[in-house]
Amino acid sequence: MRPATRYAKSGDVHIAYQVVGDGPRDIVFVPGWVSHVEHGWAFPAFAHMLERLASFSRLILFDKRGTGLSDPVASVPTIEERMADLSAVMEATGSERAFLLGECEGVPLSVVFAAAHPERVDGLVLYGSMPCVTSDPAEPRWIDEADGLQDAVDNWGEGRTLDIFAPTLAGNERDRHSMGEFERASASPGMACALLESLRDIDVAAAATSVHQPALILHRRDDYVPIGPARELADLIPGSRFVELEGHDHALTVGDTEAIVGEIEEFVTGTRQQPEPTRALITVLFTDIVGSTRLAAELGDARWRTLLDDHNRTVREQIAQHHGREIKTVGDGFVVTFDGPARAIWCARAITEAVRELDIEVRAGIHTGEAELLGDDIGGLAVHIGARVAALAGPSEVLVTRTVRDLVAGSGIAFADRGVHELKGVPGEWDVLAVAEDSGRPVLQSAPSLAG
Repeated sequence: MRPATRYAKSGDVHIAYQVVGDGPRDIVFVPGWVSHVEHGWAFPAFAHMLERLASFSRLILFDKRGTGLSDPVASVPTIEERMADLSAVMEATGSERAFLLGECEGVPLSVVFAAAHPERVDGLVLYGSMPCVTSDPAEPRWIDEADGLQDAVDNWGEGRTLDIFAPTLAGNERDRHSMGEFERASASPGMACALLESLRDIDVAAAATSVHQPALILHRRDDYVPIGPARELADLIPGSRFVELEGHDHALTVGDTEAIVGEIEEFVTGTRQQPEPTRALITVLFTDIVGSTRLAAELGDARWRTLLDDHNRTVREQIAQHHGREIKTVGDGFVVTFDGPARAIWCARAITEAVRELDIEVRAGIHTGEAELLGDDIGGLAVHIGARVAALAGPSEVLVTRTVRDLVAGSGIAFADRGVHELKGVPGEWDVLAVAEDSGRPVLQSAPSLAG
């Protein structure tokens, strides 16, 4: 459940904030360039990371003035105004002292606030620090030489920041669309451009030497934002610890986020939890009703709703009998996972037979592969492959990938070759096979599974 958004008053400006978790220590997440406290939760990876941070803290999120759900402003805020906003959020949440988690452009604000208000800061976690200290003022500023950044701003709302800050996701059009929505929600094009321009001359070297709280500086080795200045910042903060992480994504919530959260948890609490698995080998089954759009038009809303309810009940009965786990429904289709492919095949065959009593037919697709575990949902390439294979199936047909066929060898399940296919959005070519209708049916309790 997403937390409620509330507002703190900083002078005449309203600052949007949220509070997540009820741990013994407060962490204030000081956002980077732009943010949106509500829209961020739409990204499963972002939501998962926030929930992990909130598992050992009381996590406080906010949008800086001029961005997200906070009041728009006519000009770029000064660092003094931003410090006042941070202070207002801490007062509104009853936070007397907190760890500051500064991301990118949030780093200089965190550093200056810690130096100016040591009584309110327990420690600093500085991730992906933008170059905010310089050893040679005569050298060109990083912001002037950052390839592609100005282009992303000039085309604000098209998701081009994905190429720069989250290249791992750059090839996924759905993620690009979501990033475009986030850009439009987080700031206007003019404000985004003005904020970018304001980064050019920031230098907090003097403030950094006055920070006496514990500090953890985290930076990915191949980040678009150069790692050198982050090391310089660590050298300036007395007693700070610098951790170089693997990866090339700048976004805090993309890539190996557990490594980041683990470092933060140990820094804040002194211990590190054993993380829950984030990936696992699963078998995923996709089903949907053949010709559903035509059927809905012919039957009308009321009769179609009744038919869909009967279909859903029938499918769920078979899922339960075959020990599957329903992940979600998508329209008139189901996404189901199993601990092994044989159970998925028997379940798919049983569904195609059972729904015929309703005078409808379904198609099904099955794939086994490593998937991301996102709370109650799943993600990753294996899921996309399963969906694409299902889309190739005909009425009452169950299609599988060669991976599935190989894993059920010896089960008595027969297959017919359906050729090699290119699956939209999936690299390579894939062998697709159909489950033969005359395949023998096993006793359910002894159905083969990867779990043994």
